[in-house]
Amino acid sequence: MTRRECIALLPAGLAAAPAIRGLHTGCQTNAWKINPSQFPDLLSALGAIRSLGFEGFETGFRNVQEQFGQAAVARSQLSKTGLRFFATHIFLDQYDPRTSIAPFDLIIRVAEGAAALGSERLILSGAPVGTAVSEKAAALNRAGEFCRTKKLRLAYHNHSPEFTNGAAEIQALMGATDGERVHFVIDAGHAMRTGVNLAEFFSRYRDRIDGLHLRDFRDDLQVPLGSGSFDYQPLAAAVKKAKWGGWVLAEEERLSGEKPGATAAGPARETIRRLFGV
Repeated sequence: MTRRECIALLPAGLAAAPAIRGLHTGCQTNAWKINPSQFPDLLSALGAIRSLGFEGFETGFRNVQEQFGQAAVARSQLSKTGLRFFATHIFLDQYDPRTSIAPFDLIIRVAEGAAALGSERLILSGAPVGTAVSEKAAALNRAGEFCRTKKLRLAYHNHSPEFTNGAAEIQALMGATDGERVHFVIDAGHAMRTGVNLAEFFSRYRDRIDGLHLRDFRDDLQVPLGSGSFDYQPLAAAVKKAKWGGWVLAEEERLSGEKPGATAAGPARETIRRLFGV
């Protein structure tokens, strides 16, 4: 898909915003079909991400874990893409029932391997616990302390449940975790599905937030960013007002299993450019 074609898919009247100084752009690799045992699949996806004008990328740990044993070679190949390795993400179908995040032995293994590959962060998703966050927060603090020994930043990634009931759980986690050890990548799409005032939330907690996952929905189905019903202008205005220097990342993750690749990431890149000026 050419840049002209990407622009043509955008909603009319979405005016370009002035650039927000220091802001970074990234893309999750979920939009591409990647066989975890075929590292060239990931490299091909990264080539597409680079060609669309993104600065960095995030990928699931399964896409890189087979490279942990040959990290120097793989790191060189990743570096040659010209992209910053924003983060490696651990997302599971089931989490440790006590901590509601990944088992600590898996966190250790992935953190060590991701650091060797040049990843800047380890992102953890988790199971919702409501406001009873003490065990989860303690586990995140522990994971964050280990990541610091590997020169990684740890970030927690939400889904919709953490933002229900007035964002009760995510706010409880913000309060119960150590700001030096635990940061956050806020999935704006999942948060906005709950009806939360995300611009207000961002303004309150921006110092704890490393990145924003941007996704869009129409009639409860994910569509390319900029073609759905979400209004990201208030969030973009809050980001601009704060002069925030974090990451805005396109996230495509279809429940149908569809992997639209650049046909979705291309319009997302143009929408990010128009909203944030980067």
